[in-house]
Amino acid sequence: MARKAVQRTAQILWALVLVGAGAFWLLTLPNRLPAAEREGVTGDAEAGAYAFTAAGCANCHVAPDTVPGDAPVLSGGQAFASPFGTFHAPNISPDPVAGIGGWTEREIAQAILRGVTPEGAHLYPAFPYGSYIRGDVQGAHDIAAYLLTLPPSAEPSLAHELTFPFNNRRGVGLWKRLFLSDDWVLQGDLDPQVERGRYLVEAMSHCGECHTPRNALGAPDTSRWLAGGPVPGGEGNFPNITPAALGWSEAQIAEYLSSGFTPEFDTAGGAMVEVIQSTSRLTDEDRLAIAAYLKAVPPVE
Repeated sequence: MARKAVQRTAQILWALVLVGAGAFWLLTLPNRLPAAEREGVTGDAEAGAYAFTAAGCANCHVAPDTVPGDAPVLSGGQAFASPFGTFHAPNISPDPVAGIGGWTEREIAQAILRGVTPEGAHLYPAFPYGSYIRGDVQGAHDIAAYLLTLPPSAEPSLAHELTFPFNNRRGVGLWKRLFLSDDWVLQGDLDPQVERGRYLVEAMSHCGECHTPRNALGAPDTSRWLAGGPVPGGEGNFPNITPAALGWSEAQIAEYLSSGFTPEFDTAGGAMVEVIQSTSRLTDEDRLAIAAYLKAVPPVE
């Protein structure tokens, strides 16, 4: 009798394990870019060059201590410390083996907007698709078209240095279900300039990835949008850039994004130096749009 009870218990436990494994599998399936959204879309490399600049892609994906230049070699290798381990920017050059030269334009766009590889693997959200998801399919295709025009590099990508369970990419699917959203943070009826600024700040330029505090699972806390927070895995803090702390005028913000000089004649430092390298290449109109957006977001103390 006791043996039957043990066998019954073991069967129940095994059934629960199978059900749990099945649920985990279903919940972590990749959310690919819908085919209907990609139909008939063709990338424009010239437009992609500008979007690539706005997104600051070269700042992370060139080799360490390398100045990107006009035709950057996106060989990867830069390390980014975090509470979950160290991420290494991969090779995203057009090399067909070491890079993404074997990917189609649509597959690159899917990686940008959904964080999914052609094989269906989840990319880690250290790649800011949590912001890019708010972008548009045409813009992602434009970036893809431009990427495929850049010089190839055969430098292999470095493996991430992550501890269990964060080294299980499948688990990223649960993170996406919990936190990935294409909703705009700043809602409401916006004028065209602020709406353009929202697209740049919340999507392509992904300012919130640094300037918004994160929860224990590494997701941005949008209730404190752009309120600053600790540097992940490092020292210091990213500043609060809501109107509660940033008292600069729109013109002063735009000038800072162009020259790196503050109204007090100080200069940008740290990671912001690389950001300025990108924003300085935007149009005056886009820098002013970013400034208008930053003045329009709710102040957070």
